[in-house]
Amino acid sequence: MSAVVEPQPPVAPHPAIAPLAPLLGTWRGDGQGEYPTIQPFGYLEEVRFGHLGRPFLTYRQRTRAADDGRPLHAETGYLRCPSPDRVELILAHPTGITEICEGSLTFEDGALRMELDSTSIGRSSTAKLVTALGRSIRQTGDTIDYTLRMAAVGEPMQHHLAASLKRAD
Repeated sequence: MSAVVEPQPPVAPHPAIAPLAPLLGTWRGDGQGEYPTIQPFGYLEEVRFGHLGRPFLTYRQRTRAADDGRPLHAETGYLRCPSPDRVELILAHPTGITEICEGSLTFEDGALRMELDSTSIGRSSTAKLVTALGRSIRQTGDTIDYTLRMAAVGEPMQHHLAASLKRAD
């Protein structure tokens, strides 16, 4: 049995996520990845931040290889703002990893900044061993720049990804 969802009128963002409102929309760009256990690679990325009128943003990320367009990675989850200077990112990865990161939210010189570190990493029995993740995100105007740090498969925490995304809508 299938259900049909009727289109709903636009709803205003919840007041608790007002500091995150500049992120709403679709962002596209490219990045570079590296790690001691893999060859460096380029990728194309799309990120969508949405909302449902509740105190969180929805988050959907997809990447594909820059050289041949093959799918690489995806993440889906939520971004919460429990206080004006704190942020939480809750994600599921199709590789069997779940990630909860928490950290600071600041605004300086027109830039929104988030500094996030993992507080919990869950994994299925077949997932690679990822022990820690950290993200630095900066949104200024129509640009999001980020870096991702990772400790995995016996390697210590270190740089893994960096990308720059532009507002697409």
